[in-house]
Amino acid sequence: MADQARETHTTADDPARIQRRFPPRGEPLIHGINRGGLWTLYIKEVRRFLKVQTQTIWAPAVTTLLFLVIFTVALGRQGRVVLGVPFATFIAPGLIAMGMMQNAFANSSFSLLVGKMQGTIIDYLMPPLSEGELMAGIVAAATTRAIAVGGAVAVAIWLWPGVDLSVAHGWAIVWFGLMGAIMLSFLGLLTSLWAEKFDHAAAVTNFVVAPLSLLSGTFYTIHNLAPGFQFVSLANPFFYVISGFRYGFLGSSDIGEGALAVVWAALGLGLFNLALGLVSYWLLRTGWKLKS
Repeated sequence: MADQARETHTTADDPARIQRRFPPRGEPLIHGINRGGLWTLYIKEVRRFLKVQTQTIWAPAVTTLLFLVIFTVALGRQGRVVLGVPFATFIAPGLIAMGMMQNAFANSSFSLLVGKMQGTIIDYLMPPLSEGELMAGIVAAATTRAIAVGGAVAVAIWLWPGVDLSVAHGWAIVWFGLMGAIMLSFLGLLTSLWAEKFDHAAAVTNFVVAPLSLLSGTFYTIHNLAPGFQFVSLANPFFYVISGFRYGFLGSSDIGEGALAVVWAALGLGLFNLALGLVSYWLLRTGWKLKS
């Protein structure tokens, strides 16, 4: 009996058996995608902006509607027609896309920055999430906010008299809307990595995002610009998001002649977002301005 107990005790404490039961130190226990952790991060980010939805969703819808009112009253009288439709119908899709992009940037640029400011960045770095999963959770939550704001803005604009939001090409609305939201989500993530205080993020908003949004052709067609300014507009990625999104509603845009130009713009935005995603992933992997 004593020998049997001694054998059992020795077997239980056998290092070989313990090594078989537990993987070597440093070897990950989670293989593949950590779906539970990714979903938890996504829900955390979504709940963060839903707690103040009056400020994060409904306020942007009201602000965008004011843009529509002001420009319609100032420039839309006497039956002004742009691209074959009334002026209010022309600017409505651009306002929706602009609201989506600006709020996607606002959401993703806040996530890591507030962690660095408050000293809680460890809450993002300590959980068993890879750099790709961390990036995906933040970008997905920012895109969700963009979609919510876009829906709220669309409803508000749809209620405005004289605006027609008929769908001509549904694929263009979905693709360019998502590409615009993802592009600004990546830009916001890069900003939160670079910024060390809220003034830095505000500088990017005021000197990069806002000018590119307002000069993206939301309120005009680039055919009315001088050749030099047309070239500048064609170098602005926001222009392709706005024009492609507008193409989904109106069936026409100022990207180029025919639907082929819109398809090339869609592919170009996809490649541009892929490049932004690779840069964001590389910076997260190196721990740039996150790990000391």
